[in-house]
Amino acid sequence: MQCPFCGDNDDKVVDSRPAEEGGAIRRRRECLVCARRFTTYERVEELPLVVRKRSGQLEPFDAQKILAGLERAASSRIEPEVLAEAVISIEEDLRSVGTEIGSDQVGMAVLDALRAIDAVAYLRFASVYKGFDDVADFEREVGELRRQERLEKTTAPKPRL
Repeated sequence: MQCPFCGDNDDKVVDSRPAEEGGAIRRRRECLVCARRFTTYERVEELPLVVRKRSGQLEPFDAQKILAGLERAASSRIEPEVLAEAVISIEEDLRSVGTEIGSDQVGMAVLDALRAIDAVAYLRFASVYKGFDDVADFEREVGELRRQERLEKTTAPKPRL
């Protein structure tokens, strides 16, 4: 590490400890040339998440786009804090897949999150994302939601007594 005072690269680590809730390591260093101390922080560099559009074009993942889509679908039905948590969860899930994801994966992740939060917001988002043309598309999607609710109720673990 280059000393900020004399510019030399010869130093020793005097103290290390976690910082930023474990997201970084704080290191106190002492320059072996000028004997002055300075602090450095070591963080993991996250690889950028990129989205491959249907056209094949790549663009950086933008969490604000996800949030804007959730807000439009929720339209005052869901608290902003819940939407912000959903965006974080969606991004974490997508990062676990890899650094390059398809736009269809993003859309499905948003649909999955909304399905768990609010059925009406889910239907609003699905109507745009899936391009509903008529009432039959809504009916089919509502039927699918009901079927999944029944399935979740029958497969949910029963509480022990």
